[in-house]
Amino acid sequence: MKADLHHIDTPAAVIDLPRALRNIRRMQDRMNSLGVAFRPHVKTSKCENVVRAQLEAGARGITVSTLKEADQFFAAGITDILYAVGMAAHRLPHALELRRRGCDLTIITDSVVSAREIADFGRAHDARFPVLIEVDTDGHRSGLHPDSDELVKVAAVLHEGGMQVKGVMTHAGSSYELNTPDALEALAEQERAGCVSAAERIRAAGIPCPVVSVGSTPTALSARDLHGVTEVRAGVYVFFDLVMHNVGVCAIDDIALSVLATVIGHQTEKGWAIVDAGWMAMSRDVGTSKQQHDYKYGQICDIHGQPMEGYLLVGANQEHGIVSRAGGGANDTGDIAARFPIGARLRILPNHACATGAQFEHYQALSADGALAAWPRFHGW
Repeated sequence: MKADLHHIDTPAAVIDLPRALRNIRRMQDRMNSLGVAFRPHVKTSKCENVVRAQLEAGARGITVSTLKEADQFFAAGITDILYAVGMAAHRLPHALELRRRGCDLTIITDSVVSAREIADFGRAHDARFPVLIEVDTDGHRSGLHPDSDELVKVAAVLHEGGMQVKGVMTHAGSSYELNTPDALEALAEQERAGCVSAAERIRAAGIPCPVVSVGSTPTALSARDLHGVTEVRAGVYVFFDLVMHNVGVCAIDDIALSVLATVIGHQTEKGWAIVDAGWMAMSRDVGTSKQQHDYKYGQICDIHGQPMEGYLLVGANQEHGIVSRAGGGANDTGDIAARFPIGARLRILPNHACATGAQFEHYQALSADGALAAWPRFHGW
């Protein structure tokens, strides 16, 4: 049977290849124009085929969120890898094993306690880990304030313990809460200035600090000046999603990931069509509920990926999704079955591409001519 959207099993995660490749090119061109290296965060796709396209476009190394990702991509021949989650001591043997096999793995920390664990383990095993110190530039999550005393203490513990203070890194995750160009540009500058300042303080203490790494998709696409920054990281840009659309950094027709679903029933008196994609396919992420436009569990599109204005995945059980007109289906009871007949195929744009992608073992990569190819995706930790 021909591998196309009409014949594959559903639910299925579909990558619109022309859109994804356009997104990859857009980001790489921007980083090139700003004069910085680009290290994509591959936790969004966890897919070698996608990462190959990013590297071919000009990316220098990758960022991962699990050591399993590091294992998989290193096995695929990618050696320059940043593990951008605070290093837990029990993972140090795994990190060391990767480095001894030839992986140029960099790890991160944001505390004196963790820095001491890294240094003690490294000395005990005659190993010198390259380490980035995480800096908090927006109060979003992890990291040390650029002006904190502990920042220089962490650098000193690593340096004096024989480790390499490779640099500093930050992630402006609060950019997801913004939605205007001016606010995004201001946060991008705050991110840049804070991380550069942290690096300068470490250097002033006599400790080399060559790398200044910043990044989130919204700030990467909004920065006007990256003076002092050496590299940028971003991940969700490759697919984009409805949260990023609400933030204002992509159009609906830039979103390259969708979930293909089949209509399996109706509740005509409620104005509902039932599809075979529930939260196990879409994830429970409803990140747009706090934004200016709530897409519930996803925007409904026809099989060609064209949005069906006003129709959303308004509810989700484990394997059932409810399609209805936004705001309720009472005025759509007469034609819901005609609009969405049994067996019809729809594509649903996700709120959060990372979370939706994680529900699937592989993607269906859709080329411009309608052909599909199965692309494997990594799972687990």
